[in-house]
Order: sequence, then structure tokens, then C-alpha cells
Amino acid sequence: MAKKSPVNNVDETDASRQYTHSNTLKLKIDNLKTIQPLTNNQRKFFDAYRQGDYFIALLGSAGSGKSYIAMYKILEEVMDKGNPYSKLIIVRSAVPTRDQGFLPGTLSDKMEVYEEPYDMIAQSLFSRKDAYSRLKEQSYVEFISTSNLRGCTFDNAIVLFDEIQNANYAEISTVITRIGNNSKLIMCGDFKQNDLIYKKNDTSGFIKFITIAKTMDEFTEIVFTIDDIVRSNLVKSWIIAEEVFESNGKN
Repeated sequence: MAKKSPVNNVDETDASRQYTHSNTLKLKIDNLKTIQPLTNNQRKFFDAYRQGDYFIALLGSAGSGKSYIAMYKILEEVMDKGNPYSKLIIVRSAVPTRDQGFLPGTLSDKMEVYEEPYDMIAQSLFSRKDAYSRLKEQSYVEFISTSNLRGCTFDNAIVLFDEIQNANYAEISTVITRIGNNSKLIMCGDFKQNDLIYKKNDTSGFIKFITIAKTMDEFTEIVFTIDDIVRSNLVKSWIIAEEVFESNGKN
């Protein structure tokens, strides 16, 4: 007869089986798909990342895979046992509703909607529906809103600041000034998808950020265009049609 654990009254044989089963659910770097760049600008990012650039902005067209390739390269490094980085920290501004107190549930519940894109990316990168939750459980990934950054310092981490066009300048500056020792900052955004145009008292800090960052030797900017759209032919055709419409002065 199997012994009972004196701590939780669980059958030790069953506990051993559960532990073994749990280990099989853990993600390893070997589970991560190998992704190759699909466009010239994706290749530019891969090259910049490989050569050690640590302050990079991926900007431009929707559907060009900016967040996808950024998350891939970061996880590839973070999950490597020989790397000096402890985790990937994903940061986003809580737009369109910064006043999270009016949303139902706990803070974690309120943030779930902003984490959905990374859940989907993780599913694709690992071919597992539970990949994102496993990455969080194993402390490879942490998600945080710009509303909760005061006093934080990110040491030994790689920060992915996504959808920066939806952050005001104070938020952008706050994120940049959280970067500590031995850390990197990768930023993604597309000014054409700015949700702050509907906010009278809240404006994007995107232009000011770019203007200042371009004066820094550490800054690497990669601008994605229509030619980089890889999501689908429909997305590419739609964005081309939008640009033609706007260039004709119709609104």
C-alpha cells in the first residue's frame, strides 16, 4: 500500500505520477519552432538582434509580423540556458480604457484582453494551446501594464514594449527609464493604428519618442512597409486600398 504524504495527505505514488506528468508539460527551447525571416526588413531585425543591438524599434505596417518576430527572438534567447537574461517582460498601455477600475474583475482579469495577442503568438511558436500560460508559470514571461511601472527596475531582462503608438509620452519615457543593467528594449508600433485619436486629453507620444530616439547612437529603427505584410493577401490588399483612398484625399 502506498504511503500518504504527511503534508497534504496525497498518495505519494500519485504525487510522483503528477510530478512526472507536470514535467512533461514544461516548455523547453527545443519545443520552440525555428522561424526564418520572410522579408528584407524582418531579416534586418534578425541581423540587428544577432549583432547585439539592445534598443530597437520595429515600426510600420500592420500584418508585417513585428510582434511575432520580436517575441520569437526574445524567447529564443531567454530560454537558452546559457543566456544572461531571466525573462521576457511584455509591456503595453491599457488602451482604450486606462481607467481600469471600471472594468470587471481583478487586475489580472482586466489585463487578459491585452495578453491575447501574445497567447496566440505563443500557440503558434510552440504548437500548443497552453504555451503562453506555461511560459508564465515557468517565469519565462511576465506581462505588465504601463499603469504599474513606477518604482520598477528591469535588470537582466528583455522588455517588449508593444503597440507604442497607444502610449502617451509619459508612459513611453517611464518604460525606457525602467531599463536596468544587462537588459534590452524592443519596441513595436504602427502610428496608423493609434487608438488615442479618440481621446481628447490623451495623445500619443510616438512622434516625440522617435524624434528623441533618433539622436541616440544606441537606437536602431526598422520601418516595415506594405512589402513586409505577411499576415495574408487580404490584409495586404486592404492596406494598399486604404493608402490609395487616403492619397486621393477621400475621407
